[in-house]
Amino acid sequence: MATIAGVTGSQHLPGTKGYRDQKYQYASSSHEQDHGMKPGLIIEPENKNDIVLALKYAKAQKIAVAIRTGGHQYSGASSTLAPNIQLDLEKLSEGRKTEPFLKRMEEALSVRASAGAWAHSMHISPRTTCRSFGLFGDHVISLEIVDHEGNFKEITKATDPDMFYALLGGSPGNLGVLTHFTIEVHRDNDFVGSRGMKALYWYKPETLKRLLDILVAMSDDENFPPNFDLCVSVLSSSFKLLDLWPDLDGKMRREHPEIYGENGIPFWPRTIIVYAQWVPFSKNAVCDMSFFDKLRPHSLSIKGVEEKPMSELTGEWIFRNTREFEHPYVKRTYTTNSTTLGKDGWTDWVAKRIDAVVTPEHNRCWLAAQLQCFGGKHSKFRTNADNGTSYSWRDSTLVATLDCFHEDSTKTRAEDWEKVNDEEGIGPNGLFSKRDRRMLWGSYGEYDLDKVWDTYYEDRAKYERLGRIRQRADPDGIFTPNTFCVKRLEDFPSASVVEAATHLRETKIA
Repeated sequence: MATIAGVTGSQHLPGTKGYRDQKYQYASSSHEQDHGMKPGLIIEPENKNDIVLALKYAKAQKIAVAIRTGGHQYSGASSTLAPNIQLDLEKLSEGRKTEPFLKRMEEALSVRASAGAWAHSMHISPRTTCRSFGLFGDHVISLEIVDHEGNFKEITKATDPDMFYALLGGSPGNLGVLTHFTIEVHRDNDFVGSRGMKALYWYKPETLKRLLDILVAMSDDENFPPNFDLCVSVLSSSFKLLDLWPDLDGKMRREHPEIYGENGIPFWPRTIIVYAQWVPFSKNAVCDMSFFDKLRPHSLSIKGVEEKPMSELTGEWIFRNTREFEHPYVKRTYTTNSTTLGKDGWTDWVAKRIDAVVTPEHNRCWLAAQLQCFGGKHSKFRTNADNGTSYSWRDSTLVATLDCFHEDSTKTRAEDWEKVNDEEGIGPNGLFSKRDRRMLWGSYGEYDLDKVWDTYYEDRAKYERLGRIRQRADPDGIFTPNTFCVKRLEDFPSASVVEAATHLRETKIA
């Protein structure tokens, strides 16, 4: 395969050093082979014209283009297989300057940013703002794309409600090439008195159980105030904690020198990290400090509860590491709408499941778990549901990510652990959710999205609406680089076939 004439950005062919460096994505360690993560050409466009040339070339050659922003798609869907092309937008230069944003934050009503900033936002797990502010995409006002014909378009809810709907939650990367977006700005002055706590605990099963009970009591309570957010993370030993928490080093060297080797490099034991936040939505709001007090016992927190501007506080929740562990992984992100997790005994069960991986000394498996409250009738994650976006499962009360990293020799052990979680936690008799509900950002398992569409979308009507939009946005298939995307409408089976398949599946379940 040849490079494309006229493209000013870097182009990398298989076998070159640039190709080896640029084809890496988060999922490469786990899915490079089975999900076909080996594009025929990698392009790092410097401007929109580079993107247009790439799309026109793909259309003429009847091949597809995968779009990579941050490379953090867990199933590898932002990559593709030769002869298809991968567009890497991380270095897209047009409109990337951040100075106007920083200088005019307090005056502006909205800010325009590049696809690189979108990539950055996708690196930030929705750790501690979803109840109080909703999703990042809930604050997008407009999106600028290059469409399948190479035209530049700005999409808003008013000008093209279908495309706006599909781009924000529908079938990411399969509708056009996003170059810029405009977001609503929130001002620090509107949230004076915001508080947060990032607390560290040495891992103990009883400590984890106590913290999960607090989390579940919150998620089960439909009337819990929207001001509060809470996330509990569990990390196996050897996680590079200082990358996540740089200012932890001084305290640990003084109080826990035993974790530092002769070379001064720490070997971190198993840990629990809690992220807790309160946001005042009015000038007269008063923080109920008992929320934080319940979390304090046995904490090694170096700062306690801090009052900070929201623009600084949210920076505390960013996951700055490239990845959790330098190993392949078996991915799971579950979501539920249950409000009876406490009564159903889920915290006992999940604490034991976590301990089965975290406690054994030499099992050669490493856990990265994140459990977060999303629920309550006042949660912005839920109340933002009818804002023109298509994000699924807005009725979620709690989201649980349980990723098991492994060596090649212990892959079966990690898969078996996750299989038990699937069988006991999900389904009609599941302790966590009666339905298999997945999120596109935390995708796992079956790579043909059409085969598991009902795990990512609430109903067939929504899925087919997205299929009609996909057909309009991608009539020639250049934005269809793999099977993890909504099928275009012309690819859908007839209604009779769908009904027959549904009947067959229901008969098997019965």
